[in-house]
Amino acid sequence: PHIDDGLKPVQRRILHAMKETDDGRYNKVANVIGLTMQYHPHGDAAIGDALVNMGQKDLMIDTQGNWGDVATGAGAAAPRYIEGRLTKFSQEVLFNPQTTEWQMSYDGRKREPVTLPAKFPLLLAAGTDGIAVGLSTKIMPHNFIELIKASIDILKDKKVQIFPDFQTGAMVDVSDYNGGKRGGRIKIRALIEKLDKDLLAIKELPYGVTTESLIESIIKASEKGKIKIKKVVDLTSKDVEVQVELLPGTSPDVTIDALYAFTDCEVSISPNACVIHEDKPRFMTVEEILEHNTFRTRDLLRTELEIKLSELLEKWHMASLEKIFIENRIYHQIEECESWEEVLTTIDRELRKYVATPIDTPAPNDQRLRLMRDIVEEDIVKLTEIRIKRISKYNTFKADEHIVSLEEEMKQVRHDLEHITDYTIAYYKRLLEKYGKGRERRTRITSFESIQATEVVANNAKL
Repeated sequence: PHIDDGLKPVQRRILHAMKETDDGRYNKVANVIGLTMQYHPHGDAAIGDALVNMGQKDLMIDTQGNWGDVATGAGAAAPRYIEGRLTKFSQEVLFNPQTTEWQMSYDGRKREPVTLPAKFPLLLAAGTDGIAVGLSTKIMPHNFIELIKASIDILKDKKVQIFPDFQTGAMVDVSDYNGGKRGGRIKIRALIEKLDKDLLAIKELPYGVTTESLIESIIKASEKGKIKIKKVVDLTSKDVEVQVELLPGTSPDVTIDALYAFTDCEVSISPNACVIHEDKPRFMTVEEILEHNTFRTRDLLRTELEIKLSELLEKWHMASLEKIFIENRIYHQIEECESWEEVLTTIDRELRKYVATPIDTPAPNDQRLRLMRDIVEEDIVKLTEIRIKRISKYNTFKADEHIVSLEEEMKQVRHDLEHITDYTIAYYKRLLEKYGKGRERRTRITSFESIQATEVVANNAKL
């Protein structure tokens, strides 16, 4: 994935294709795949898999239909049956054509983004893994709320530390996390509850483990005599529940330890945060990635404000010229003109009686309006295109109100640019308020005592 937007090429192209056709309604996934193929020169299966994977993360794509289940490992329905559209969150943080750098698509017919102008640490929120050219990456998902709070702390020059958080809940030991860098390691354990002296229930699964693979690992351990159980029953519906029935006289505590030692109830993952940074693969810590994303968000917000300011200046310039043109009846001066050039020259000459441009050096008692840029031919042409109907209905009071509101807006934008860090913090707080509900941490951070495998082997020698 690229560090700037946290997306792999296929993901970026899917989101771009969805934005291109966005009309607020759900689109068939088969359609989205077809549209993405205009940008991504690979098969529909690869695009479909990537799309389903993004949809299951419940962050960028609003899904409808059977998109599969992360917990059970059930696959999604065929692309012609399921639908998706961009979430309001992704619309807000991922797209802005004015700040996007574009390149030509592989066949030279369309434009596609080099990276999306993402104003959120998407890569750390969604997590990812993948391989390419002898390198691999495995970045854990992190908590939405914690990432935003950490970004605010970075802007306040505070030191931050973030830890993984998984959709599937469970418990994680991050003592060797090492910032998600190469060489680090985390252990994740399922949540096992004692329902009875002979019955255990597994309620939450480790990251990457499905109920199917978990049951398989329990059966294998039982066949090898590592644990003593009577049977395993999968009662998963909306929530995960795998019940393990014990043989009479078996200690539930010893069995829980054995489940952690010999089955997928405990998994060990080696994170490896490798991203494309300045066109090269680079190994970084998750804190470094977050810092980069935070400062990039600030830069993007600054660029957006600069664009807004230039647009407001343009509106103010034209509104001021229009007011002078109509109130001073400059349009009467062009009645005698015999050529287009003469019309333009006359309007320019008359306007300059009432306005001063930045290159003029007005006298101390000069009452003319100070413009923020020079008058160009395009401005004068626009004035000649004003309709008679508008001139006759021109309301000076409303025009003055409009100009004052533009000046107020420009003042606010200039203030935001001067205090860009505070503006960025306010932006993050707004995101948290708007989208943070229901995204609280699910995985409990704890530390595990190492289980000695020899101690928990079921005592099944025949005497």
